[in-house]
Amino acid sequence: MSFIAAGALTLSQGAAHADPSPDEVRDRIEQLEEEFSELSATYNQAEQDHDAAQEKLKELQTDLEEAENDLSELRESVRMLANAAYSGTDYTSPSYLLSSTGPEDALQQAADLGYLSANQERSLEEYADKKDKLAKLKEEAEQTEAKAKEKLEEAKEAKEEGEAKIEEQQELLDELTAEQQAQATAGVSSDSSSAAGAAYTGPASGNARVALDFAYAQLGKPYIWGGTGPNGYDCSGLTQAAWAQAGVSLPRISQDQFYAGQRVTWGNKQPGDLLFFYNSSAPTHVGIYAGNNKMVHASNSSTPISEVTLGSYYQSNFVGAVRP
Repeated sequence: MSFIAAGALTLSQGAAHADPSPDEVRDRIEQLEEEFSELSATYNQAEQDHDAAQEKLKELQTDLEEAENDLSELRESVRMLANAAYSGTDYTSPSYLLSSTGPEDALQQAADLGYLSANQERSLEEYADKKDKLAKLKEEAEQTEAKAKEKLEEAKEAKEEGEAKIEEQQELLDELTAEQQAQATAGVSSDSSSAAGAAYTGPASGNARVALDFAYAQLGKPYIWGGTGPNGYDCSGLTQAAWAQAGVSLPRISQDQFYAGQRVTWGNKQPGDLLFFYNSSAPTHVGIYAGNNKMVHASNSSTPISEVTLGSYYQSNFVGAVRP
């Protein structure tokens, strides 16, 4: 039997040591399905932010190399000019030489006193600008790298919390009989017909058919945190990959997929439509409508990719549908 596992199945303190009824377990499972979905969304957003920070860091490192090369090319000419100023080759004022502490200081004082030509002044200004740019790039790179590490840690914590909740839920489910387990997971569990790699036999056509053929071929594969295939998927990874087969490019995460197509209502949904659940402005779970009141989705890490019947639980948590 597949279970919808999403969090710690803790009941009220007064009933902490009492055996929970199947109805109590079912109510908690439904709450925890949403909690798990939120953790998965947090994980995906953190991963996306981490990847963006890493990409930015690569670009900054390229900019740093270019800035260092530019500075290196200027450094020699500026050094020669500075040495000339410091040695008194062009500037023979004793007070000037005595007050200079080094070549660059001497060069700057020469500029201040008006001893440098316009061309020399431009070289000095360009050199100073390049040094300033290099310093700022280094600081930005350090901040970006720190952000990447922070987001990676955030993703790790979300995954650990989700997995801990699943383990605790399973412990409570193990206290129930098989009949009670079926009652506790009724309405949210996978259909028994969700065989591995099943063929889609519903009414979809065109691009929707292509997407659903792919989605049904993934049945039985594991839910993987942040999974985009081919060995496993998370909810939005599956929908993205399925519609990619039909040549449609969807964003990576469910919150962005929610705004990536024509919005449709529950009553007007068609096979291939993306169904979104929970948070109405930033949905944390998505599946593909298959027709005949069925949906295929990657639910959570205790349940393989599966087909479900869209009963009252899914309808009550539905927040919108999108036709890619």
